[in-house]
Amino acid sequence: MIEIIIGENQAGQRFDKYLGKLLSNAPSSFYYKMLRKKNITLNGKKAEGKEKLAVGDCVKLFLAQETFEKFSGSKEEANLKLPKELAIVYEDKQIILWNKPVNILSQKAKDTDISLNEYFLSYLVSSGQLKQEDFQTFKPSICNRLDRNTSGLVICGKTLSGLQKMNELLKTRELEKYYICAIKGELKEAVSLEGYLKKDSSTNKVQLSKCEAEDSSYIQTEIRPLLTFVLSTNLVNKNGKEGKQNKQLCTLAEVHLITGKTHQIRAHLASIGHPILCDYKYGDRKLNDSIKATYGVSEQLLHAYRLVFPKLNEPFTEISERTFQTGFPARFRKLGIHFDSDIIQNKKRG
Repeated sequence: MIEIIIGENQAGQRFDKYLGKLLSNAPSSFYYKMLRKKNITLNGKKAEGKEKLAVGDCVKLFLAQETFEKFSGSKEEANLKLPKELAIVYEDKQIILWNKPVNILSQKAKDTDISLNEYFLSYLVSSGQLKQEDFQTFKPSICNRLDRNTSGLVICGKTLSGLQKMNELLKTRELEKYYICAIKGELKEAVSLEGYLKKDSSTNKVQLSKCEAEDSSYIQTEIRPLLTFVLSTNLVNKNGKEGKQNKQLCTLAEVHLITGKTHQIRAHLASIGHPILCDYKYGDRKLNDSIKATYGVSEQLLHAYRLVFPKLNEPFTEISERTFQTGFPARFRKLGIHFDSDIIQNKKRG
């Protein structure tokens, strides 16, 4: 016999929907038959399946352990050691904010990948916050994705309410997201860009247009310059050898991401002649190669550094109207860019 006490992450759903997740490898006819025979009970009584679950409800399954394991389809999460570069910026009962380094996926693209999401789930188990069996009916997850070569703040929902609330804030744009980036050329004044973005799955690139088209999404990006700097690099010839020195005027900019679509910041900046440094998909390959040869930096200089939460009620009062941000990334400093990210929000906005 297996006994399960319903928690907050399982409450509020129909009993049969819950059983469908718990016994994911079983046909619905199986658990309805078990309900009729009282081999599955709710609070010690026969149930139909349409009951709504509440916190503290007791579910009993009078099944052999082998049968339960066969139909539950439970898969044990790997016990992963967190990379030292992957840091927790903030944590409470509802959410975690991670500072994701470059070269880590937000979510895996194929089964063999290990992404931030897998590290997150492993952390919850190893820290005793959740058990492996909890993942059968509710799986915590990340809420916002960053590209592999983009570093910065990623939100993860630990509970159902946390996951739902963060996704809601992202959808309604009440949660403000800010990035810093190093871009080619001098951006003299703040700009607000609008348009429509369409993704080409075959090339994993996006196309921008001023007019709405089929399968396109509206995007809006606000950019303001923070400082300009001269980047000295050794040009790389066709044979891969360093040649004469080149000087390129560049800008460190802050980006306020109003909408959040695939490659939005990268494509929008490239469209106005200010591609992100070391962005090989939308940027200046010749300049990127020279930066790599001179400074040893090959990951795009784009970092999600600040999140501003709106006023929130329980159970989110701990993050209500709070700002979270990271320090200045090391790969920016390798290029000789020195800036105190703590004072960015105090600069007058253009």
